[in-house]
Amino acid sequence: MSHFEPPIHWNDYEDIALKLYEKFGDDFNESKIYRIRFTDLLEWVLTLPGFVGTREESNEGHLERIQSEWVYEWRDNQK
Repeated sequence: MSHFEPPIHWNDYEDIALKLYEKFGDDFNESKIYRIRFTDLLEWVLTLPGFVGTREESNEGHLERIQSEWVYEWRDNQK
């Protein structure tokens, strides 16, 4: 039985960060996450399972928040 996951939108920063952490794990540490180009980050977010936002809805503010949340997610998993 599969559980229903609601669609993910641009402002679901924590959900996006969790999915990115699940996808990349410890391949990216804090400094590497902050060095990711927004063009790459945008592509990765658009291909996440359940993500329904569009490229046109993206902006720098969303991408910055996603980076920050991803760093928090990474830190939480280092304990």
